[in-house]
Amino acid sequence: MTNQQITIATTIAAPIERVWEAYTTPGDITRWNFASDDWCCPSAEVDLKVGGGYKARMEAKDGSFGFDFEAVYEEVEPYKAIAFAMSDGRKARTTFEAAGKGTKVTTIFDAETQNSIDMQRDGWQAILDNFGRYVESSAGHEQLQGGR
Repeated sequence: MTNQQITIATTIAAPIERVWEAYTTPGDITRWNFASDDWCCPSAEVDLKVGGGYKARMEAKDGSFGFDFEAVYEEVEPYKAIAFAMSDGRKARTTFEAAGKGTKVTTIFDAETQNSIDMQRDGWQAILDNFGRYVESSAGHEQLQGGR
């Protein structure tokens, strides 16, 4: 296993509370947790506590490939940070910080050795960008509906 880490980030035009909620709620996760439109996340499970599990099913929409992304939470600091250990032992940590009227989300994760660093960065960044688009569109919808 490599010790190399990869950093991805995005700034989302939504309050930190909504960003956190969308990042940690299974119903939201299934709506954003994929890198491209030909993939989907049909299910997600979250036990949001240290020692709790995370599981997201990732599938190609054409049924050609799928896998379960599984991890165990090692840090849960509401509205600030989440860290987990993946099933292969690699770790990832995501932080949430106010950035003007929005929220900056940064993830640092251990690289794996099967795919290039660029491919891993691009894939994780695409998912994070999809997350940002989802939150911004759903946050705007909620504001039109009078909030939650």
